[in-house]
Amino acid sequence: MNEKIQEILTEWDLQDKEIKQIYDTTWQVGDSYVLKVYYNLDMLERNIKILQTLEGMNIPVGQIVFTNDGKTYVSKKDAFYILSQKLPGNNIVRIGNDRNIALQMGGIIAELHIAFKKCENAAVFWNSSLLGEMNGWVKDNFQSNNWNYISKEDYENIVSELETIYHELPVQLIHRDVHFGNFLFEKGKFSGYIDFDLSQRNIRIFDLCYFLLGLLSEKEKLEITEAIWFDLVKDVFAGYESKQQLLEAEKKAVPYVMECIELLFVSWFEDQKDSVCAESSYKIFEFVRKQEDRIWKSIP
Repeated sequence: MNEKIQEILTEWDLQDKEIKQIYDTTWQVGDSYVLKVYYNLDMLERNIKILQTLEGMNIPVGQIVFTNDGKTYVSKKDAFYILSQKLPGNNIVRIGNDRNIALQMGGIIAELHIAFKKCENAAVFWNSSLLGEMNGWVKDNFQSNNWNYISKEDYENIVSELETIYHELPVQLIHRDVHFGNFLFEKGKFSGYIDFDLSQRNIRIFDLCYFLLGLLSEKEKLEITEAIWFDLVKDVFAGYESKQQLLEAEKKAVPYVMECIELLFVSWFEDQKDSVCAESSYKIFEFVRKQEDRIWKSIP
């Protein structure tokens, strides 16, 4: 595989640089670059458009490195390769009770949303709807698996709670994959955003809910207790609203959105025959369901 990557890197005269695979589809090239492979041209072109637009707005993203002949990517058979500047910093692997990081993350997500709002008309993005997914493939998967985790009646009651308020929730371009793996920090300070592959138009509150659920799912690794998590909820929302106000309807919808996101994961993992991850997602769903009032009280 390294030989193939070195051949690709001739397009940038970087074939002699040291190569280190950091993800399934991503390689670090020397100390200054990152090479990523795509198998979907539409996704690649959307990502390029986002990166170029955000860079033009002075948002910290990896700058695209043009090939020797001035192209933004290299095409080889059914694969497409993009090279970008490596951003400084690393992923956060532990948070504990460092509430400053939570405040920062809230503000970081808000700033990205503000930038996204300005650039979402610059390209065609995938329109999605959490409610549409809940009434579509998520429900279909539960049905085909005979409602193994949740009864049809309980499921429909939960979705109806979201449905009653969904029309009030602002929709815009969002990141859709907000977790510490996609946000870099250097010496405790934010240094850049990465990976816009899943970016889509959806409800704005999705990114905040997704991020907070991710903290719950990795609480042992991040050294977070359930009690600390409620403090982090408060801080993430406070950080967000220090940059941009949320609607009261969005705050009201938070537990409903969280529950539906976890049920989405349960449905997906069950359909993939991954019972361990499905069970883990269902436990988080149950936790959120039982703690709705405390979640509402934690939001400023």
